[in-house]
Amino acid sequence: MKTQVLLVTGAALALCAAQAHAEDVSAGKEMYTESCVHCHGASGRGMGSFPSLTGQDADYITKRLEQYRAGDRVGANTGLMAPHAADLSDEDIANLAAYISTDFQ
Repeated sequence: MKTQVLLVTGAALALCAAQAHAEDVSAGKEMYTESCVHCHGASGRGMGSFPSLTGQDADYITKRLEQYRAGDRVGANTGLMAPHAADLSDEDIANLAAYISTDFQ
């Protein structure tokens, strides 16, 4: 009986933890609207020298934002992107990637 209670409790805690770390598309949309829309546009198609995000999957967006956050040189717009990504948490990046990869297909 004790083992069953421990297993159920452990499973419930694992489920709660997974949900706490799940991507929040609406939070990603809010962040995108506050910061990203000015260069990448409301539909993510890019403007001028700012690339389109349309069709990019979550892994690609995550990798790029992590590179910018780390200060890695990714391309011509690194100098513009790095300051925006510098303070992003892993959760922020996951939320942005979830929003971009679901809304801009």
